[in-house]
Amino acid sequence: MACGGELKDVDMNSIPLIALNYTVRNKLSLYLNPSAIVAADWTRLAEELEYDYLEIKNFQRAENPTLKLLEDWEKKCFRATVGGLLEKLKNIERNDVLTDLEPLLEADCIKYLRKQRELSLPPPIQDQTVDSSGSCGLTTRDDPAGNMPELFDAFICYCPQDIEFVQEMIRQLEQKSYHLKLCVFDRDVLPGSCLWSITSELIEKRCKKMVVIISDDYFDSNECDFQTKFALSLCPGAREKRLIPVKYKPMKRPFPNILRFITVCDYTNQSTKSWFWERLAKALMK
Repeated sequence: MACGGELKDVDMNSIPLIALNYTVRNKLSLYLNPSAIVAADWTRLAEELEYDYLEIKNFQRAENPTLKLLEDWEKKCFRATVGGLLEKLKNIERNDVLTDLEPLLEADCIKYLRKQRELSLPPPIQDQTVDSSGSCGLTTRDDPAGNMPELFDAFICYCPQDIEFVQEMIRQLEQKSYHLKLCVFDRDVLPGSCLWSITSELIEKRCKKMVVIISDDYFDSNECDFQTKFALSLCPGAREKRLIPVKYKPMKRPFPNILRFITVCDYTNQSTKSWFWERLAKALMK
């Protein structure tokens, strides 16, 4: 598993299985629940985790045996870790699962490590003039009294090289008949706070949806990488804030693997370009 910045020097065997949220576990179930001749299923994973025949037969009664297996292993084995699970999947030769789920696994581990670091910090000296929840005072139109945080229809994930298209998006979606409210980091976010915590707060709690502007430069942006992985890692309820990829110019690089199963809004398609802004606006209004 190739790890990003925050996971570069981290031993995955030190991260408990509890770090993986329901989304990752459910996707893992979609791979392992079906019985297949050509690939190892959940029963082979159970054997690798040292469960005996009767225990495995009992798991078969569960509606989702993979999910039940992971829950039981997590309770039964105090050494149940993300690294241990990855090792077992390698042992049963399910590298396809590791490849496809890598971005979600990485995002969950990053979130877990961030939370652990936050818990280990001493409590800050409380400034009575600042909202203790930290949810206000992030954007230019936040209520100074902390009573009404600014909310948005969509968070725009973009790299600096694509700012001209972002400005066009503002003209089309905010200033014309749709009257949507977009969260554009360089315009709307106040300086002076932690980049990662601000974007996490905005994506998860302030924005209904997220638009990802895809270009060749997207691949080189650490900010875009984090924002995309964070949005995909949210629990099923929060993921109602659907992620919408937008391709606005021809690319030399292949489309990001992490987004390949999500319908793209393609501005480069000349035959559908006249419908582009209406389709995007209606997707954001849902």
